[in-house]
Amino acid sequence: MKAFALDSASQLRQLAQLAEYIGVDYSEAVLQGQVINQNEYQEMLEFSQLIVEKSKVANLGEIETGQLESLASALLIAVRAKEDVEKIRDTTASLRDVLLSLMPPSSLPDSLLPKETIALLFERHCASCHGATGAGNGLLAENLDPAPTDFTDKPRAQNRSILGLYDAISRGIDDTAMPPFQHLTEKERWSLAFYVGAIAFQSNPTPALQPSETITLQQLVNHNPLQLTSGLSLNEQQAIEWLRGNPANLFNKDQSPLTITRAHIISAQFAYQQGDHLGASELAISAYLDGFEMIENSLDTQDKELRQKIEANMMSLRNLVKREDSAAELDALMSETLSMLDDAEQLLSNSALSGATLFSASLVILLREGIEALLVVIALMTVLIRTKRQDALKYIHLGWISALFAGVATWAIAQSLISISGASREIMEGVAALLAALVLLYVGVWMHSKTHAAQWQAYIQRHINAKLNAGTLWGLTALAFVAVYREVFETVLFYQSLLTQTLSSQHSYVASGFVIGVVLLTVLAWGMVRYSIQLPITKFFSITTYLMLALAFVLMGKAVSALQEAALISMTPLPVNFEIDWIGVKSTWQGVVAQTMVVLAFMVLMKINGHQNGKTLSAKDTDLLNTDSDKTKIVD
Repeated sequence: MKAFALDSASQLRQLAQLAEYIGVDYSEAVLQGQVINQNEYQEMLEFSQLIVEKSKVANLGEIETGQLESLASALLIAVRAKEDVEKIRDTTASLRDVLLSLMPPSSLPDSLLPKETIALLFERHCASCHGATGAGNGLLAENLDPAPTDFTDKPRAQNRSILGLYDAISRGIDDTAMPPFQHLTEKERWSLAFYVGAIAFQSNPTPALQPSETITLQQLVNHNPLQLTSGLSLNEQQAIEWLRGNPANLFNKDQSPLTITRAHIISAQFAYQQGDHLGASELAISAYLDGFEMIENSLDTQDKELRQKIEANMMSLRNLVKREDSAAELDALMSETLSMLDDAEQLLSNSALSGATLFSASLVILLREGIEALLVVIALMTVLIRTKRQDALKYIHLGWISALFAGVATWAIAQSLISISGASREIMEGVAALLAALVLLYVGVWMHSKTHAAQWQAYIQRHINAKLNAGTLWGLTALAFVAVYREVFETVLFYQSLLTQTLSSQHSYVASGFVIGVVLLTVLAWGMVRYSIQLPITKFFSITTYLMLALAFVLMGKAVSALQEAALISMTPLPVNFEIDWIGVKSTWQGVVAQTMVVLAFMVLMKINGHQNGKTLSAKDTDLLNTDSDKTKIVD
């Protein structure tokens, strides 16, 4: 579909504003085919004629222009014929639907001003005409024709959208006393629009349904309550009207991850329908990274197969929205995905009171995110211990401890000062994993070259102190930092998401899972250090070499996966859908090829090093070996 220039988007907004205004105020001009207010009726005629004229000059394609002209002409004919109000409202609603489908989505604020601040804005700028309570009875109201809007009139408010109110505040209304308020900030104007739109719905009781699960913020903005509640159950109607009276609930940053997922994939489909493939792709990516990924650990403890299906579908959605010829396939996949998200939500809701579920999820999060980092740090520490460089351990400790603080600090900054999107988080994690994988591959190859006792004994006695200089030690600090930091930030986010699904009385289960996880990681670290220093030097370095290779293999897979999720690397699925998460294997060609390259690179470099080392063992090294051949162990 054609992308529109700024002036075209502005024209479309004006037409939508005029159409809504006619639908709302027509009942004040005509009753049962008779004009009851000549000034109002004249205004309806003028606005209808203006819509016809503007629809002819809008910068649209031939098909879109034809649709608008047809509906605009039908509206003008109906107004001239003094048709009943229902006919006019149906026509204006159809006209607005077409206009909204052609417009880019509105740029909405991330939050509203405090209610007290909005009330002061209303008192300062609106109350003189609309009255202190919004009833249209301000001090200046008697002298105004047409009279100021009565925002407490619920039947009228049910035909008014937030978008229409915002445009009226921003642009004013021609031939009325309503001026434009361009001197107010965009956030102030949106806040006022939501404020006056809520007045008629303040008395609505709290609904039985969770309101924020009923509609998205964009839907509440674009459509009036009558349109939104058409064909819905009584509970759903009450939920929507309650949201209109309490819109701040849709701006709540603590929305459940599944709510965010639904809203984003629905918005992605809307963007796709408007021809905005880039916007649709960004929304589809965000739906997974900012929403679904946050509850994967919890869902895994209940139904891993369902989690895998949803994840696969969301990856497919990302590919489909990039293609222009996939509308039917996208619709089918959307329906299936939304249905599975409902199943996931039901499953998680049913298990919300399960302490065992919360404990398991908490434990899995820490073990899953912590073991890789722990293995890297312990491997580096044991190398230093086996080379009798305990004095250098402080560099490793500095790396991982600073990473803990940096990860928590990054999360805190992301919560209060800046916004770090899910895509940015994945890029950060992916790049860190890629760097760590390459360094570990290098370290593994280097260690393999020293696996043989002859080579290692000579190397220690002649080179180790010279090689482990300050620069190298700071490099170890950096590696320890990268290995831990990439996990800490995401671990904190996962725990934050888990706590949003937890009652305050259940926090002890989450804490218990965390504590047990820390204990298990500590025991694992102690066992690795104790066992490794008792191994013969040859066996120690042989085992550590392949541990480094395994870690490089896993991290390369996770790096590719993270960069794919952030859409920096393309994603081509294998014929068979599978995953082996604990070794970082996903069913994409890019991931499998990257991990295969790690293994091949290791084998090639190992062969090259082995050939070179066989030639370069000096006579002096051989003499040293002969004098120390019985020293096959180095203990702490």
